[in-house]
This record gives sequence, C-alpha cells and structure tokens, in this order.
Amino acid sequence: MNLRELDPTRMKDWEIAQERGKYLKNVWSLAEELGIEKDELIPIGRTLGKIDFIPVMERLKDKEDGKYISVTAITPTPLGEGKTTTTMGLIAGLAKRGKKSTGAIRQPSAGPTFNIKGSAAGGGLSQCLPLAPFSLGLNGDVDCVQHAHNLAMVALTSRIQHEFNYDDETLAKKKLRRLDIDPRNVEMKWVLDFCGHALRNIILGIGGKMDGFMMESGFVISESSEIMAILAISKSLKDMRERIGKIIVARDKSGRPVTTHDLEVDGAMTAWMVKALNPNLLQTLEGQPVLVHAGPFANIAIGQSSIIADLVALKTAEYHVTESGFGADIGFEKFWNIKCRLSGKTPNCSVIVATVRALKMHGGGPRVAPGQPLADEYMRENLDLLEKGLCNLLAHIDIVKKSGVTPVVCLNKFHADSEKELKAVRKAVEASGALFAVSDHWRYGGEGALELADAVIDACSRKNGFKFLYEDETPLSKRIETIAKEIYGADGVTYSPAAQDKVKRMEADPNLKDFTTCMVKTHLSLSHDPNLKGRPKGWVLPIRDILTYAGAGFLVPVAGDIKLMPGTASDPAFRRIDVDVNTGKVTGLF
Repeated sequence: MNLRELDPTRMKDWEIAQERGKYLKNVWSLAEELGIEKDELIPIGRTLGKIDFIPVMERLKDKEDGKYISVTAITPTPLGEGKTTTTMGLIAGLAKRGKKSTGAIRQPSAGPTFNIKGSAAGGGLSQCLPLAPFSLGLNGDVDCVQHAHNLAMVALTSRIQHEFNYDDETLAKKKLRRLDIDPRNVEMKWVLDFCGHALRNIILGIGGKMDGFMMESGFVISESSEIMAILAISKSLKDMRERIGKIIVARDKSGRPVTTHDLEVDGAMTAWMVKALNPNLLQTLEGQPVLVHAGPFANIAIGQSSIIADLVALKTAEYHVTESGFGADIGFEKFWNIKCRLSGKTPNCSVIVATVRALKMHGGGPRVAPGQPLADEYMRENLDLLEKGLCNLLAHIDIVKKSGVTPVVCLNKFHADSEKELKAVRKAVEASGALFAVSDHWRYGGEGALELADAVIDACSRKNGFKFLYEDETPLSKRIETIAKEIYGADGVTYSPAAQDKVKRMEADPNLKDFTTCMVKTHLSLSHDPNLKGRPKGWVLPIRDILTYAGAGFLVPVAGDIKLMPGTASDPAFRRIDVDVNTGKVTGLF
C-alpha cells in the first residue's frame, strides 16, 4: 500500500496499525531479509516469531559487527519525547539510504499500556507492528518473568511456614533443612504487571495455621524484578541458570543471605525462563526487522533492550539501533556503564531525542500532565521559554560526551514548532559540538527521518574514544558520588543510616567487588526530585537504601522517594481500549 494514504494527523495510532497490518511481511520473509535461516526461526503466527539465537551466533561468530547506535533522550515530560517513535523512524530512514538496518526495543509493560503512557510502540508512521500483540503480552516473556519471580516467593513463604510449624526432626523427614529465615528481613516482594499501587504494602498469612505465616510483604511491577534484569544481561542459558541461582530472596536470623538455590527453586524458575531467552522478531511500519526483548523502566530497573538482541542484530545488520529507557542521565548511563561493560560492545554514536515541548517545560513552562490539554505556551512560539530550557538538553549532550561517543541530537518535530524555535535549538546544539537533525518521522516515516539518518551515518564514520565513567575496582561510595556529580549535576551525596551501614558492609564484602551499580532515580528530573526541571544546581542526592541483586550482579542505590510499583492515574488508557466484536480487533491502543 502507499504509505501516504496513512495520515497520522487524522488517524489514531491503532487505526494506522490496523490498516498497515493488512500488508505486513510474514515472519519467514522478515527473517530471510535479516539473514536468519529457516531452522533458526521459531514462528509464532503469520507475523510474529522468536529467533533461536544460539545457532545464529555460532554461525556468524566470525562476521564483523555492524554500526551500533544508542537512542536516549533529554529529561522527558510525563508524555514522553518519542524515543521509540524516533527509533522506528531512524531504522526506516537508514533503510531508505540503502543501509541494512535493524532495531532493538524493550517489550512494553501492561502497567503504562493500560495507564497513561501507552505501550511504547512508537506512533504515527513510525511504529513497531503488529501493535496489538506487541502491546498485549507479545510472546509471553513478561509472563515468564512474573511466574519465575513469584515462584521464588511461593518457595520462600511456604518454607517459612513449614519451619515455623515443624521441629528439626519433622523437617528432616520431609527432606528439608532449616534455613532459619528471618521473616522481618525478606528482600523480595511479589510482582504484578499492572500499576497496582494498592498492593505496595500488604500482610500475608491472615487466617489459620494452614494459611501461611503472617508477615509483611507487597508487590512491585514485574519489570523491576531481578529476573527481568537477568533476562536483559544474560548471554546464554547457562549464564541465566547460574544467575537465577544466586538471587537473594531473604536473610536468615544471623543476617546471612538465603538464595533461590538454598530454597531449591532456581531450576524451576529457569524452566519458566527458557523460552523467554530468545528475542522476539517484529517489524517497523515500513517492514524493517525489530527485535523486542527485555523490559522498560530505567528509573527503577536496568531498562535496556537485551544484550542477546543486540548481539544478534549486530551480526545481521549494517546499522543497528538500540533503545534505552528515559533520559541520558539514567537510560544512557546504564547502557554505557552496565550494558556495554557486560556485553563488550561499544556504540558508534548516540541519538538524544528532544522536543520543543519538553524544552519549554524545562524553561519554566506550565505543568504538563497526561490527559490534560497542553497550555498555550506549548502550542505557540515562545523563544524565551525554549532558550531557558536548552540547559537540560546541553546537560544530556555533556553526559554522552563523557562516554567519548559522538552525540546526535534529534529534534522530534511537532506541528506547533516554529521555524525560529527549530533554528534556536540547532544553533545551541551545533555550538555544543554535537550533530543535529530535525526529524518528522511521526508524520512521514522514514522519508521524514532522512536528515537524522544522514547525521547518524556521519557520526558513525567518526572515531570515538569510548571510556567508562568509572573503573571496575572503584568503591561503591565513589561510584555513587561520581554518578551523582558527573551525570546528575549534584553537589554531593547523603545517606540514610541504613544505606550508610549497607555501603560499609558492601565495600568490605569481597563477593560484591565485581558488581555493577544500577541507580534508581526519578526520570522526570536530572535530580532526585521530579519537580526540579531544567539543569538543577545546588542540591544533594539522598540515598535512602541500597538493594542487592546478586544474580544480576547489581548493587542498586535508591535515591529519593521513588516507588517500584507505579500508581494508576484517574483517567487511565484502559477506559478507551476495547474490542470490535465483529472482527476481534483491538481498538484504542497507543
């Protein structure tokens, strides 16, 4: 079909997706174009599949990698700045320039899909398709994460109950050794892939003796599970199996860790995850391959598309575009200092997505809220707000520059943006030494992303001096301070008494010396406070806790008052999602 027949100015995203869905490539053709052989494809319906990555990587082990492009953003408004839309547009734009291009994005969470942010499939003529399967569980990876995680909690709570109810002799007859678990020192909660804030804190075991041991617990969203982090960073089934066995579920009454291996549940948890280890194969609206693997939320998790997806795509494409969560302060920082460190791969350039709307917000513009009309300041030319807000963009450019990678700023064009506003952003970006492109991929797809594609090709042809922010042997406290000062712009760091005790214990523990540092912080500000916009000055980063993800190999400092289970808004998206009972097609997704 002629893509010009699809007009995003008068059609909703789901309408475009349904119309274009009639003409999608079948998964066999898509795999063939990618260079995946028939016995390396696991088809799941006509347009979906998984890639059996092990034989692919073995067959192509000596093939040179393609160019590696990271997509990140400035500090977003609550509406998002269009990273996935830009990723899809860039892949299509590169293809129009004759480059064999692929992308890797994260599988959406049902939390934002049914809440306020949507399914993160992109938008307009730059989408990942088919939209409904992508948005509604895809091929079940998040379900696998959820089941594996909750199985560990079942094992834990049942063990506590049995140890409380039985003496050592009875436990021995049941072939159980006493782990002496401290129910007041449980490090895991249950997971659910919705924004179920009413479940953040709960009491288990209410009832009689057979209803479990009474204790405090709660729920976090599935994507924040350590299992999801392990899916994102594992390189093989053996790697995943070993990592799952190291997960710390609780502590015993002497403070020693109780792992999934101790509970003898690690093998069963891995069994749930076997099929999830293979990346999912989808396509852009214009038919380029997209690998979808691992989950979002770089504010409360690693938030990266998987290492496996990138390894496969780098062997099968000339240009591979991979997406990180939220802004460069958290998404790119974790890509740079965790994912690249673990994968051994380094990017050729990084695209920073910005919008005039967000820059005006950072310049002091009125509050931007999902479901609420945008204020006039965002719909009309306002160079004063824009220029005041450029400090946020410049901060993110500086972050990428610290990695030694060439930054390319993509101004994601909206219809209300004036030429003077676009020129003002271009002037500031070029003065900073970064490359710049205006891109109208939302409206025109790959055709609208040609300037961006050219800038990326240019950036990838340049040499870079990639380097990590800190060395492997850097102590935890120094890592936190370095990230706070060099990336967020803080004056320093403070710790709660509990966090301070953990820092001392962790720095003294030789078993933790190889762990990477995965920060938890709001995505709505460079600081820990979502209300501080622009480029905040004169503030200190408060660390209230530090979590240990022994399976993933992460130490996770938690900054400010951030929750691992988001809340549901008063006007969530589920109010507009429905099914056409005549066709069975889902409507209202975005």
